[in-house]
Amino acid sequence: MSPSELAYDRRRLRQWLAGDARADGVARRDMLRLLAAAGLTAAAPAALASPAAAAGAAPAAVDGTAGSTRVAASAPGIVKPLPEEWFTVRGTNAETRFAALAGTGLHTPAERFFVRNHTSTPVLDADSWTLTVRGDGLHRAKPAEFTLDDLKRLPVTTRTAFVECAGNGRSFFTSQQGQAVTGTAWTLGAVGTAEWRGVRLAEVLRRAGLSHRAVDVMPVGLDAEYVTADGTNLGHVRRPLPVSKALDDVLLAYEMNGEPLPPDHGHPVRVLVPSWVGIASVKWVGDIEVSARPLYSPWNTDFYRLFGDAHPAGGSAPLTRQTLKSAFELPWEASVPAGVERRLTGRSWSGAGAVTRVEVSTDGGARWHPARLHDTPRRASWVRWSADWRPAAPGPYTLLARATDTTGRTQPDTTVPNTQGYLFDAVVRHPVTAV
Repeated sequence: MSPSELAYDRRRLRQWLAGDARADGVARRDMLRLLAAAGLTAAAPAALASPAAAAGAAPAAVDGTAGSTRVAASAPGIVKPLPEEWFTVRGTNAETRFAALAGTGLHTPAERFFVRNHTSTPVLDADSWTLTVRGDGLHRAKPAEFTLDDLKRLPVTTRTAFVECAGNGRSFFTSQQGQAVTGTAWTLGAVGTAEWRGVRLAEVLRRAGLSHRAVDVMPVGLDAEYVTADGTNLGHVRRPLPVSKALDDVLLAYEMNGEPLPPDHGHPVRVLVPSWVGIASVKWVGDIEVSARPLYSPWNTDFYRLFGDAHPAGGSAPLTRQTLKSAFELPWEASVPAGVERRLTGRSWSGAGAVTRVEVSTDGGARWHPARLHDTPRRASWVRWSADWRPAAPGPYTLLARATDTTGRTQPDTTVPNTQGYLFDAVVRHPVTAV
């Protein structure tokens, strides 16, 4: 977390202490965890158990770790087809098999883009859709409303950016590091990069009458309210952004790769928050609250923070930027011919900066060789890379890829654990067999 982001978090907590903040759907015990995270109190209770969506770390599916079998290519509440050769279904979610990205270009085709749903994909009518912008962070008392046609009449912005679930790579905490975590057991396929087209959120906020008093901006999704396994209704998915971020590079996107957004990816309009954890990029947005007081929701208190022995007693500050990762476009436990040269391909990305270097090891990390980069390094996007390899003899091999970004950070050998399995960034050990 950058110093400016930490300062923002501390400021909003002080505002809450002074009675100037509204905690929407957040219990006082959760606030105490935030206070501890910002160093404003000496002690806080232990983290609450994660809701039902976090059902314990099962062995991951075929693309990731051993121990599971392929699931039927269907998922409750997902609209698009989920061919088994492209996806691993995980409850209400669909993970892209990374091998299915080989040869697809820089932008992930919408039909192969992963799906992260809290409930079910709503099928919304674009003609009757409206966006309501409201709150005491505006000059006007009456909410501002925008139709899709209204948004399309505003200045257009096109941006290439990845969207990635904060739990992408979660299963490797268990399979590589032997640590129990909760949540969907993603391997590395809960990520995709697309060309997004829409209007800057800053432009919409300006036209809605943004006030200098505004502190937080909270988009709210139009999908069904999220109810945990114990029956707790957490309401619609929503997560506040600091106004500084909302005015920076955030987009209200209505196109994906040159086409209207598909239902599973936010039709008719979604929020795109480049480089941040995927939960910030709220799909099916229909309401935006602009507040002169800090806002909270379960998605930045109970979820999407780091809890565990290595973190503050009350948990970390809410997650913002994504971390650094690399993945091979090769099936897990693939069989390759011995003695034959082949071209290994993959992708690397970072939420902190552009990826400038990728190294590959074909002997479990004993030796590293630079990979060839096939894209100009860009912030908020990934780079494709390749490396040649000739397995000398039949037998098992472990492939590794590690990236370095413009901040100078290189993927580590291990990731500091956290109970909900967020932000795994260690080098992944990819097994193959030469035959």
